[in-house]
Amino acid sequence: MSLSKNKLKYIRSLKEKKFRSEYGTFVAEGNKLIRDLLPYIKCQLLVATSTFLSDADVSDVEEVIEVNDAQLAQASFLQSPQQALAVFYQVVNKDDIDFSKELLLALDGVQDPGNLGTIIRLADWYGIKHVFCSYDTADVYNPKVVQATMGALARVSIHYLDLANFLFEHKDIPVYGTLLNGQNMYEQTLSSNGIIIMGNEGNGIRPEIEQLITNKLYIPNYPVGNVTSESLNVAIATAIVCAEFRRRSF
Repeated sequence: MSLSKNKLKYIRSLKEKKFRSEYGTFVAEGNKLIRDLLPYIKCQLLVATSTFLSDADVSDVEEVIEVNDAQLAQASFLQSPQQALAVFYQVVNKDDIDFSKELLLALDGVQDPGNLGTIIRLADWYGIKHVFCSYDTADVYNPKVVQATMGALARVSIHYLDLANFLFEHKDIPVYGTLLNGQNMYEQTLSSNGIIIMGNEGNGIRPEIEQLITNKLYIPNYPVGNVTSESLNVAIATAIVCAEFRRRSF
């Protein structure tokens, strides 16, 4: 079976959020990423070369189309396509969450797809199973986000919601946020459960969210008081904060 014009048009349309929402699907590219997702997320369509298909388990894929490199390049969003492109169904999260035991991440308006994908990958690394996003956070199914997660989407649940209402509903658990007026993170008590909020790349955490934070943290530079860059990239800051929380739990 060849890659028809209609199939190609469908795949290309998924670069836009409105079509991803309409069809309830998203695109993933690359051998390792697709192999990581296949056991966990239902695959609607797999477009791949014979090399990829020769040792891939595609028994649960709804439709498989074998193509050559030139045909794959027509469908791909990447400058240098690998051997496979897949269309997966978006995940409907129904997980029960024990807020008294789990460490969670919340993102307040993180806009950059690369940052969001990296943060999801970090959550996976540090055993954080849920990431809660404000509605203006980048779309998790943006191809650039999916690519940056490196397969972490298979294990981390992403929830979009009214972040202020969500935090208000869970005001009985610790809420941490990184702020310039916070306290030195390394000198504070950090719990094994709670919500860690990370803010927008340019504006940080918005005021209505900041007022719901119970523990304001600051990542100190070194040496303290030295003139340095104004701030850290949000994904880097997330890595530092999550690493410290997990270090305390050992």
